[in-house]
Amino acid sequence: MAGAPQSALPWYEREDTWAIIIGLGLTFLITIAFFAGGMGFFKTMAVSISSWEFGKMDKLWVSLGKSTTGMIYLFVFFMAAFCVAAKTMKLNVGNYAAGFTVLFIISLFITALGGNGTLKWFQLETPVLALLFGMLVSNLVTLPGWFKSALKTEFYVKTGIVLMGATLPFTIILQAGPMAMLQATIVAATTFFSIFFAATKLFGLDPRFGACLGAGGSICGVSGAIAIGGACRAEKEHVSVAISLVIVWAVVMVVLLPIWCKALGMDAGPAGAWIGTSEFADAAGFAAAANMGDERAIKTFTLMKVVGRDMFVGIWALMVAYLSVTVWEKKDGNGNGKERVDIGEIWRRFPKFVIGFFVASIFTTILIASVAPKVGAAYSKDALGVIKTLRGWTFTWTFLSIGFTTRFRELTATGWKPFAAFTIGVLINVPLGYWLSNHVFVDYWLNVK
Repeated sequence: MAGAPQSALPWYEREDTWAIIIGLGLTFLITIAFFAGGMGFFKTMAVSISSWEFGKMDKLWVSLGKSTTGMIYLFVFFMAAFCVAAKTMKLNVGNYAAGFTVLFIISLFITALGGNGTLKWFQLETPVLALLFGMLVSNLVTLPGWFKSALKTEFYVKTGIVLMGATLPFTIILQAGPMAMLQATIVAATTFFSIFFAATKLFGLDPRFGACLGAGGSICGVSGAIAIGGACRAEKEHVSVAISLVIVWAVVMVVLLPIWCKALGMDAGPAGAWIGTSEFADAAGFAAAANMGDERAIKTFTLMKVVGRDMFVGIWALMVAYLSVTVWEKKDGNGNGKERVDIGEIWRRFPKFVIGFFVASIFTTILIASVAPKVGAAYSKDALGVIKTLRGWTFTWTFLSIGFTTRFRELTATGWKPFAAFTIGVLINVPLGYWLSNHVFVDYWLNVK
């Protein structure tokens, strides 16, 4: 990535460290509150806006009115946490606080707009609206420096990924079943290597660029591109292009996949699994699965995408860090051999926030397994439900930050090759997902209730 690598900083000044502290700290606090019977504060803070329609604004105003206290809690909590992190990371806290205040207000507006039924019908969910709004503004006006200081894309997404770990206990992964995990593995591996091969062998792109593109198309979209970009120290433009392609194809697929599923007469179970193998972003995938009008589609999508594919972020990050250190960086630009890189660089390069993801997952796994089934179910619904909502806010700030820091001129400067490489992956992924979901593993998906 651009700038000094995080690994060169003291551990307490790194984004990864503070993403882990905030993500795990929030998970522990919510867990303590759950067992102490004091979830009120966190439930109030987990703000969500009810669906509403143009011409029928009453429901929106009522929802906003009921959420006022929660918005204050949400703002104060994350402002305090992020400002402590900013201070320790030696940022200008005054500028960051001012910038985050504006970012937060915009996120409220975007989230409220994302609840509109008409916009949802056009697949303009909150993440997509956040990205489009940010890109529109950043390419029309010059943003002030104090506002830019709060556009910490990687910090927000890293915090969100740690929170994601808490919502994916290994018990859920085990419940997905060996067939679901096998399909997820086939899809993730095939898509990653097809995009990587096309990028590097067909179009001659930098291997680190190819890894970012492959991760964005094969595992958890934007989060995957950022995590892998950090692991191999890709250029900022490489990560930005990968993110943009993920969003472009996610929007295309959120429209086309439900149409294809219905036209082919697919049952909801296999349809949701196909969407889970062929969508590139969680939010867009949920929207596509919901368009099937059957809860089974949402469940099978979740098993494939959120549980199956998203878990590969840690495995891919470790693999890419290893390849970057031992293979890609052993030659200079003229193809001449370089001095062997210290193997310890793999550990220094590995994105540490992924460790937070696994710690959070292991923590909730042990906790759910050690309590009575009814208590575990209540914890999953209440505590993890709150964490999912708060995770959604961190991703909204992520998408806004991506939009506000994306310049069309920078994206077009990379040419057509990244788009072609990613598209080749799409052309392999979509029919492969259909074949696996509707033929090879169809009996499994039909039996998911």
